[in-house]
Amino acid sequence: MENSIQKNSLEKKKVIILGGSTGLGLATAKAAAAEGAYITIVSSNKSRIESAIMQLPAGSEGFTIDLRNEQEIKTFFERTGNFDHLVYTAGENLHIGKITQTDLEKARQFFNIRYWGALAAVKYSAALINKGGSITLTSGVAGLRPGSGWGLGASICGAMDAFSRAMAVELAPLRINTVSPGIVRTNLWDNLPEQERNNLYTKTAEALLVGRIGEAEQIAETYIYLMKQQFGTGQSVVVDGGAVLI
Repeated sequence: MENSIQKNSLEKKKVIILGGSTGLGLATAKAAAAEGAYITIVSSNKSRIESAIMQLPAGSEGFTIDLRNEQEIKTFFERTGNFDHLVYTAGENLHIGKITQTDLEKARQFFNIRYWGALAAVKYSAALINKGGSITLTSGVAGLRPGSGWGLGASICGAMDAFSRAMAVELAPLRINTVSPGIVRTNLWDNLPEQERNNLYTKTAEALLVGRIGEAEQIAETYIYLMKQQFGTGQSVVVDGGAVLI
């Protein structure tokens, strides 16, 4: 029993969170730190990193790198040494739009951080992860139940889910899973005008089975679970308030 408890603990484990300066990433960093983990967060925004570090325990580290740049990701992991868990939550503000209004060049850029950045992170980190460790990526329920205007978002989410399953097979026994959130109240929606954003939250809350919008701290609990559990791999855990059922 004692060995089982130790194995499932984050106490003194090294956790690296790419996209950890805001939103789901920062909420996960705080939750992991509360369980005794040593935290390293990474973001492309220096001021956000500085702000986030002030919200984390002493000894936490923050690094500014461009997650669209493979060489910067490679160099970062060459300097980290071995660690226990990687979480990838990085992503820019979300874009919703009909296919007829989609600028393909701009659409390709959304894959740079959300998909290619994650792929590079897995490529250069997998060999550094200690036995019993894990990688947890991020997709979204748009891949399962897209609405009108969600062609781009659904494509990215579907790609991430498939990539996670493929890596779980290829890199076994390293556990690789994905968190698939619904609409959550985070800064990813800050590109919308305030009234439009509030309307989105209100309408979503009214439609969801749980009757409320998701919060970053609630989704963070799923990342913590996937780090601590020792048997599931290649899975996409949906945390959406029932969105895929309505």
